[in-house]
Amino acid sequence: MPEALTLEDRAERFKDSAFHNKDRVVICAGTGCMANGSMRIFERFREVIGSKGLKVQVALQAENGADCTIAETGCQGFCQMGPLVTLRPKNILYTNVREGDVEEIVDTTLIGGGYVERLLYGFPDTGERVRDMNAIPFYEKQHRLLLEMCGNIDVHLLDEYVFRGGYFMARKAVVELSGEAICQEMLASGLRGRGGGGFPTGRKWDIARGFKSDVKYVVCNGDEGDPGAFMDRCVMEGNPHAVLEGMIIAAKAVAATHGYIYVRMEYPLAVKRLKEAILTAREAGYLGEGIFGTGMSFDVEVKEGAGAFVCGEETALISSIEGKRGMPTLKPPFPAESGLFGKPTVINNVETLATIPVIMRMGAAEYSKMGTKGAKGTKTFALTGHVANTGLIEVPFGTTLREIVGDIGGGVLNNDGTLAGCDFKAVQIGGPSGGCLTKEHLDLPLDYDNLQSVGAMVGSGGLVVMNQETCMVQIARFFMQFTQNESCGKCVVCREGTRQMLAFLDDITEGRANEGTLDVLERLAKTVKTGSLCALGKTAPNPVLSTLKYFRQEYLEHVVNKKCPTGNCERLLTYLVIADDCKSCGLCAKVCPVGAVSGAKKEPYLIDQEKCIKCGACFKKCKFKAIRRG
Repeated sequence: MPEALTLEDRAERFKDSAFHNKDRVVICAGTGCMANGSMRIFERFREVIGSKGLKVQVALQAENGADCTIAETGCQGFCQMGPLVTLRPKNILYTNVREGDVEEIVDTTLIGGGYVERLLYGFPDTGERVRDMNAIPFYEKQHRLLLEMCGNIDVHLLDEYVFRGGYFMARKAVVELSGEAICQEMLASGLRGRGGGGFPTGRKWDIARGFKSDVKYVVCNGDEGDPGAFMDRCVMEGNPHAVLEGMIIAAKAVAATHGYIYVRMEYPLAVKRLKEAILTAREAGYLGEGIFGTGMSFDVEVKEGAGAFVCGEETALISSIEGKRGMPTLKPPFPAESGLFGKPTVINNVETLATIPVIMRMGAAEYSKMGTKGAKGTKTFALTGHVANTGLIEVPFGTTLREIVGDIGGGVLNNDGTLAGCDFKAVQIGGPSGGCLTKEHLDLPLDYDNLQSVGAMVGSGGLVVMNQETCMVQIARFFMQFTQNESCGKCVVCREGTRQMLAFLDDITEGRANEGTLDVLERLAKTVKTGSLCALGKTAPNPVLSTLKYFRQEYLEHVVNKKCPTGNCERLLTYLVIADDCKSCGLCAKVCPVGAVSGAKKEPYLIDQEKCIKCGACFKKCKFKAIRRG
């Protein structure tokens, strides 16, 4: 069925609307800001603006007599400062907004034309306030290409996505281009899969295009499970139509008839907005039978996964969609030949598919100018950990860690949240599948090949920054415990190997290991890496191998001297009473569960190191800070 309105009609309708021509209050309604009450702020703006005698509009309407509009967007990226409110067209960003701030914003800015200075971003070192969001280093140092619309457009307005160029490339692909031409454009762009493997997208599509079948599938992998990663979630929540448009273009390239978006059930907001976008696109004639008035039919549905990390692997994901247990299968055959329900299937992750329309609007030649020789374009990262500015960022491939952590991230934080005197120790890149980078890698241009050469990987894009107070053995143990829990158990090498690696790491952090343990752990890690069936097992040892390589001395301190240099491994701590500070109150002795603390009135108490089980009860109970641990 042909679309009721042409794309040009929709773009013109939005251009003439109050959303484009009047003052606009843009509320960040990504998961992070919503958790902090952004939708209550949204409703409060409606109430306050109305109470001031102004007409406010929250949805696209035929009449455009509103004085201002309110837009509900996806994640604006600056999660550290949420909830975020941006006022257009002045581009004023207010941070850490609360319901009680709304009336002041309306009176001072919407009506008065001024600024609420205390809500503007302030530089941590000088306190200087910044009025234009693009002058904030967090935004200024990025290249927001894929994320340009994510925190700007109203997630409920199809017309706004179209006004900004949306679905024009899908129509061009369906109406004007051959599958071969689309594949060649993707190859020329240099786009590689953003889900971790980095396989050239155009080549994957061309392989699937070459297989003949009456039914083919396009699958969007939205099963983002890395700890600390939320890039795909934010795109699905903030710009779901970009994902759909990328799937339509992929469908034309390989002659697919149906699409699935596989999303973990922990992402309810993404599921909701994707389903809304699918319904809207179907009603507009962009999905379903005869899309864009042609003979091509392609529809999409959302499949919710149960949250298994292994289902991020494409064959396990396929099994899950088919209603089977999510477990990987041997390859070949690859999904491009025999995938979902035995039919040729293209699987790309959210970021990859959402990038497709961007590339086609820019042109492959222009897009390929960004990045490095082996990694073109930009990459989104979830920047978290001991860094001043956490959030969702996008930078060209080739950007260094120094630029990301120091310029965009604003510097490394102490555990107490201060910047003074703190120093960078490492960053875990690529989640449980990735590895640690150190000070010596601060100026390494980030791309697929450079990271692989130092034992890490781009992965889906998680970046966890760590300060000098972080125990690297504990970091390796954290990720190993995660992958061990998430192993599907199909292959013995992964199932038992990760379990034994975790046991060795427990021995190291609890004082039972020796130098020989490190050698066995390293050999076992290499065995698991080589012998596992799927990428989960093959990459699970990466955090262990990279920390052993770059922080071996820290491991040796644990196993030889039985000390944790950072004081994070409880079982390796020593508790001592400072005689001059001890008041002989006896509280430490009363709470010790094994009777390791003894003393007499007016005499300093003592801790028997042979009996002490390192529980820390005495340390926590002492009111006079007379017990030292180290």
